[in-house]
Formats: sequence, C-alpha cells, structure tokens
Amino acid sequence: AAAARKSVCVTGAGGFVASWLVKLLLSKGHYTVRGTVRDPGNAKNAHLKALEGAGERLELLSADLLNYDSIASAVAGCEGVFHVASPVPSGRSTNPEEEVIAPAVTGTLNVLKACYEAKVKRVVMVSSIAAVFNNPNWPKGKVFDEDSWSDEDLCRKGEDWYFLSKTLAEREAFAYAAKTGLDVVTICPSLVIGPLMQSTVNASSNILLNYLKGERDTVENKIRNIVDVRDVADALLLAYENPEASGRYICSSKPVKVSDMISVLKTLYPMYTYPKK
Repeated sequence: AAAARKSVCVTGAGGFVASWLVKLLLSKGHYTVRGTVRDPGNAKNAHLKALEGAGERLELLSADLLNYDSIASAVAGCEGVFHVASPVPSGRSTNPEEEVIAPAVTGTLNVLKACYEAKVKRVVMVSSIAAVFNNPNWPKGKVFDEDSWSDEDLCRKGEDWYFLSKTLAEREAFAYAAKTGLDVVTICPSLVIGPLMQSTVNASSNILLNYLKGERDTVENKIRNIVDVRDVADALLLAYENPEASGRYICSSKPVKVSDMISVLKTLYPMYTYPKK
C-alpha cells in the first residue's frame, strides 16, 4: 500500500553515485524518492526520469546546497536523507576556500540542519577516503581504517582542496550530530568507477579517459584503491536500513595496479593508444 512507502531524499541526484542510488531505491518499490538537482528541466537529468518507477515515485526538486530554504523544503516530510551532492573541483581553483571548501562545509551543514528541523530519522552522507588517508601520523605499514582522519594542515600545504573539503565536511557532520543527536552515518568510498548513467562525464571517469587518450608515454604504476559505483549505492542503502550502522565506513574493493587497469581497458577498447609503460 502507498501508505507503507517511505519518503527519502537524495541530494545531487543527477550525479554519478546518486543516479545509481536513485535507481536502487526505486527498484525496492517501497521508497518514494525526492531528488535535488540544480534544474529539474535540464536534459542531463533525463536519465533519472527514464528509470523504472520514476513516473510514480520520483520527484525532482530544484535545490542549491547553499540556499537553506531550498534544502529545507526538499527534506521536509522525509524519513531518510542521502547527502551525496558535493562540489568536485574542475582543475585548479583560483579561490579554493570559496569555490570548494565553503560549498562543501556550508552545504553539508545546511543539509544536516534541515534534516534536524524536519526530524529526519537518519542521514547517510557520502564522504571519501580523501578524508581518511592523508594522515602522516598513522602508523607506518598499518592498514588505514575508519579511525584515521586526513590531516587538515597537510591538505592545505599540499593544496589538496578536495581532500580538505571532504575532511572538514565530514568532521563538521559528526560534530553537528554529537551536538544535536541527529543520526549521521558516513560512507567513505575510494575512487568510484563503473558505468555512467548520466550523459556527461564525471571526475572519476576522467582518470580512465586519460589512460584511453594515451597522451603520455609513461604513467606511474601506482596502486589505486577503486570501488564499483553499484557497490557504493548498495553500501549507502545498507547504512540507511541497518539499525546497527553508525559512524563511518570505508567502501573500497581490492587495490589494483594502474598497469592492470590499462590492460583491461586495452582488451575492451583496443582502438585507443595507451601509455607504453
């Protein structure tokens, strides 16, 4: 019965991870989904409207993370909120504090405050391993776990603004939760890869596209921690539905070498030139 349906809100619904989450939520049948996007009429959100169940159970709302009222009206009446939206910097920022840090932190606090006011039962937020592993004080050789936090000063020194924005936003989220009693759970995925649902390329996929373009003869054969976008969507839903879930969860599959990623791409797309080594 429609009465048994639960309303949940997904911020930044048109994005890479959020699109898969919306698809997953709709597939469950018992969720009504509100997705916030900048412009519901924009063709780049067409993939959401085409999802099975979208006609009956998906509503796209225009909201801006920096506009508190727009967020408050999006989460009103929802029992759960997935905060997925986050500014991903395109290239070098001229004013990182204003372009990357402020939107991430202020945007997150706006969402949490709106959730608190709306008496939302649980907020599941997407953070990143960027908020975990930039930590010089972590014991050498010890595998990173959820107790590790990226060092804010180190992020500033290295101008790793994305790392800093994720670290500050996640720390602020837990501080707000501690202060108000709001139930907040965070998921920290590694490099998220997988099929794109939306028509525009996102930042993570660009890493693979750069290998496809083969603009460089050599690439550093480092180990990359990656995770499939569908696993991240599953993790977000588990974190929401499992009453025991609390705190933060790293979400990553087994590490791969860049050379192995390139050889898989070569098999799938032999027509491109690749880095030679």
